[in-house]
Amino acid sequence: MPKIVFIEPDGRRREADAPVGISLMESARAHGVAGILALCGGACACATCHVYIGDAALARLPPPEDMEQGMLESVAGLRSNSRLGCQVLVTAAMEGLEVTVPAEPGPGPGA
Repeated sequence: MPKIVFIEPDGRRREADAPVGISLMESARAHGVAGILALCGGACACATCHVYIGDAALARLPPPEDMEQGMLESVAGLRSNSRLGCQVLVTAAMEGLEVTVPAEPGPGPGA
């Protein structure tokens, strides 16, 4: 089970053991990571699980699919390393991955 490091909006670091196959959003919610609202429950419909992926790992992830890319276009603070946590599945290769939660969550359902 890889250990993921979530950096909360206030800068605190929270380490989480994440089972392979669940999403970053599910892991964050299970470990009480601040700032991950996940209002749509992982349906890629709200962007309230917007995160920044550490640059070292970003190139190893598959690119966002069209639906995720569309939702990302609605978030404040969009960066080249922005992803929706509900769309990134944990793999064994993610050991030590750093995921930063932005200070401002995504726009929410129906945005």
